[in-house]
Amino acid sequence: MSQDNLIKMECSECKRANYYSKKNKKIIKERLELKKYCKYCKKHTPHKETK
Repeated sequence: MSQDNLIKMECSECKRANYYSKKNKKIIKERLELKKYCKYCKKHTPHKETK
């Protein structure tokens, strides 16, 4: 994966970075938020894009 398109996803509840994803930053300007499974909380929680 290209480093300039790589983003880190952080759990909204426990604040741990669980996922890495990629996005086209030229097209999508706002921060990405997806509901994903957190292995630390052991449930599906919203994950937000971090810097």
